[in-house]
Amino acid sequence: MIICNNLQDLREQQEKLQGTIGFVPTMGALHQGHLSLIESSQQQNTFSVVSIYLNPTQFDNPQDLSSYPNSLEQDKELLEQRGVDILFLPRYKDLYPLNYRYKITENELSNKFCGASRPGHFDGVLTVVMKLLQMVRPQRAYFGEKDYQQYLLIRDMAQAFFLDTEIIPCPLIRQENGLAMSSRNRRLTAEQQKIAPLFYKELSSGKSLEEIHTALEAHGFVVDYLEEYQGRRLAAVFSGKVRLIDNV
Repeated sequence: MIICNNLQDLREQQEKLQGTIGFVPTMGALHQGHLSLIESSQQQNTFSVVSIYLNPTQFDNPQDLSSYPNSLEQDKELLEQRGVDILFLPRYKDLYPLNYRYKITENELSNKFCGASRPGHFDGVLTVVMKLLQMVRPQRAYFGEKDYQQYLLIRDMAQAFFLDTEIIPCPLIRQENGLAMSSRNRRLTAEQQKIAPLFYKELSSGKSLEEIHTALEAHGFVVDYLEEYQGRRLAAVFSGKVRLIDNV
């Protein structure tokens, strides 16, 4: 696996590649959900590039940013074992040479659901993804459906800006107990780990939204949102200080 720490290194390696490139952008703390995206990329492309960058512009809460799990050395070993061709590790100055003067804003879907309670979050997401796509120049990029709202926004951004990259959705991956895999799950206490699977259990129960909301609160969750959109039920809850999202 080749590790590129800046755009120049990445460009030098790209010149050597003959074939299609699949791209999986991540913020690290890799889990089976990320690995499923990488597997899809490897099946559909000649080469696969993974980026790890903890993007500060998408965090509306500084405490959430500072407490985000970091396991870079373990991540490197995992990617090496999985046969990833290039690991891209950009720095803030590489992605934001003019700081955050320019950003991409979407004015409809980004104001709902996660965006309603996290002002500026999707500006940061869309901006960093656009920058990474311009740097990596992949034929295909892979995003998990756990962050379904994020996937829709990135898919539509690619269309709106006539990007050559095809945005590929990949199925949500769950733990055996039903909890959607997320890097933030590492922050759950032992007691919260026992309760967390009830989030998916209630969301997929077929009850009315009102009944699900009541049940989630009874289990000790603080409900951020619980809504239906395009044939899906989307929800975010807090277990203590840890925010969990899911959709069915």
